Amino acid sequence: MPRILYWGRDLGDLGDDELAALAVSQQPQQVSNTVDDETAVSVLPEPATGWMGTPGLTGHRDGAAFSALFTVDSVEQGDRADPASPAGPADPTGPAGPAAPAGLAGPAGPDESIRPGQIVTVTASDPDAAIALTLDLGLDAAGVVMQRATVRNAGESVYTLDGVMLALPVPLAATELLDLTGRHLRERSPQRSEFTVGTHVRENRRGRTGLDASLVLAAGEQGFGFRRGEVWAMHVGWSGNHRVLAERTPQGESILAGGELLLPGEVRLAPGEKYTTPWIYGAYGDGLDEVSRRFHDHLRARPGHPRSPRPVTLNTWEAVYFDHDLDRLTELADLAADAGVERFVLDDGWFRGRRNDRAGLGDWYVDETVWPRGLHPLVDHVTKREMQFGLWVEPEMINPDSDLARAHPEWILATGHRMPPEARHQQVLNLAHPDAYAYILERLDALLTEYRIGYLKWDHNRDLVDAGQGPDAGAGVHAQTRATYRLIDELRSRHPGVEIESCSSGGGRVDLGILARTDRVWTSDCIDALERQQIQRWSEVLVPPEMLGAHVGAGVAHTTGRSHSLTFRAGTALFGHFGIEWDLTAAMAAERAELARWVALYKDVRDLLHTGDVVRADHADPSVLVHGVVARDGSRAIYAVVQLATSVQSPTGVVRLPGLDPEARYRLGPLAPGDEPAGPTRSPLRWWESGVELPGQVISAAGVQAPTLYPERLVLVAATRVATAGTRGEETSTRAGVGR
Repeated sequence: MPRILYWGRDLGDLGDDELAALAVSQQPQQVSNTVDDETAVSVLPEPATGWMGTPGLTGHRDGAAFSALFTVDSVEQGDRADPASPAGPADPTGPAGPAAPAGLAGPAGPDESIRPGQIVTVTASDPDAAIALTLDLGLDAAGVVMQRATVRNAGESVYTLDGVMLALPVPLAATELLDLTGRHLRERSPQRSEFTVGTHVRENRRGRTGLDASLVLAAGEQGFGFRRGEVWAMHVGWSGNHRVLAERTPQGESILAGGELLLPGEVRLAPGEKYTTPWIYGAYGDGLDEVSRRFHDHLRARPGHPRSPRPVTLNTWEAVYFDHDLDRLTELADLAADAGVERFVLDDGWFRGRRNDRAGLGDWYVDETVWPRGLHPLVDHVTKREMQFGLWVEPEMINPDSDLARAHPEWILATGHRMPPEARHQQVLNLAHPDAYAYILERLDALLTEYRIGYLKWDHNRDLVDAGQGPDAGAGVHAQTRATYRLIDELRSRHPGVEIESCSSGGGRVDLGILARTDRVWTSDCIDALERQQIQRWSEVLVPPEMLGAHVGAGVAHTTGRSHSLTFRAGTALFGHFGIEWDLTAAMAAERAELARWVALYKDVRDLLHTGDVVRADHADPSVLVHGVVARDGSRAIYAVVQLATSVQSPTGVVRLPGLDPEARYRLGPLAPGDEPAGPTRSPLRWWESGVELPGQVISAAGVQAPTLYPERLVLVAATRVATAGTRGEETSTRAGVGR
């Protein structure tokens, strides 16, 4: 069976003889009290070979055929343009429905600098267990490792599949683990632990990716950071239950492994049927920034990745909530257009019976009592102001207080003769039920056909608890996830111009499975800028900034009650897909004018922010964050210096600005409107007043003195290349326009 011989720092161009010699040099010695033959840990670890860790394949035939030992039948190698496309081998365990398209609709094809990866397909079989296996193993031009497996029942009786875990090896040099956890309004919180002998397991049983999802599981050298230390990271591209683990045996064998977490009986393969795992992704880097760059390059190379400028988006939720009034909304749209907004999204509250969150989900008809002429007057007004119209939906959910629930209680995901506990006064609609699937598809298709809708905010506001497919049926999370994928794929096929945001109580469904079908994620329901600094920082380990919704909220945060300056709120939102979630009708004219300046800045620099390399400094003071984006050609960069809290030292101190071309010279200066530091200073910072010119190596290694800032404040710094090595460039920009 195939195994990964080496995964890490580039070894150069090795020939076949050198690769063979490498394999010999890595072969371990046999030690006492182990099996006599070498235990080669394959990408699908097999207990039958003597592997004593977590099995790669678990399943049985009524207790028999519990242990498989595969023999390779064939190996094929070739290029595939998009190996991580939503389309994949047929999955008979889900409901009948339209197949996913071969690729998502979107602008032009992949960046030509990222060539298609190379895929090796291995087929294997175990005649005793009557199981056939196909492994797809790939490495794309970004350096991302991809794996998936297809298990086929080659026998004459039902094979119950309990799980498939695909593995990536890591060396003994990886002595520390990092993954992420969190909760609603505080997603993406890092946690570290020692990588010791044993198994570190993170299981998600929430039926969606999870607000506490690990996002990535990383193993690295002790103390690794964003800019230092070798790191090996793994991600499971699946939007339902999943499992990741880091495992080290007493013999020193170490792996990262992951896959879908199947509930009992979810996959029972009849003769000839097969199951395909989600893609498992791995990325290596010298520091987490390099790991992020590989994941970002991988996503940006997909044919369906959004390439048009990411529009400034206003979402109405924190402006009006459920209080929908045409006059108020048109006034809000006018103020949004005046500020430079390009997309206007009507959030929850537009459909029948939806005056609060206790009723209406499932009744996807425009509420005639609130909108007697339908949504046309608002849609027309928004489009006349040259903004795209977007709409909030939550298709996978249902309120018990709805016409749909009263008519079809059998369409609710439930186990036995009981209902699961409600969450947010709602249950889950069983999309694996063919009639429920057809109803939701028809309703969404009808809305997209009738109205000029360019964008759907697709929400998913609860975990799947006790999720069964009926009193006498089995668990339903696997089928629900597959059906959701098919639903989105079909809508994208019918309406290729419509973009979709994955929102799930904020950041509860963020993974490469849903991102194969959507154009961005709502990073968190919390838009408090202080919380967002950390949430966005760690979300970007996997997801590039153009796919992370980041909005400017009101002066007092809806979720925390904190008050922040507009500079701090807008400067935080700048480093994502910029938007607004604020009742502009209640804002002062001066605030709207300042907001318009930030909108103008975003439009001016979004080409850099959404194509460049995300960089994060490993600053010694935890109260200070330094992050930014550097153009791929090294020509320019934008950084934020953020004071999160009061520090034990004052002033803020010297900060290193990473990622610049060490051989080039750069002009550094403040970037308006984030150029006014607020802090307890007694004298001006000299270079801040007139700019400074330094080599990239000096800026990244020696750093520059940062302005002294009050807590929960930030400033922006722009770097523009003015000369190559060995020359001294002339000033090319003024204080107000550096880097623009």
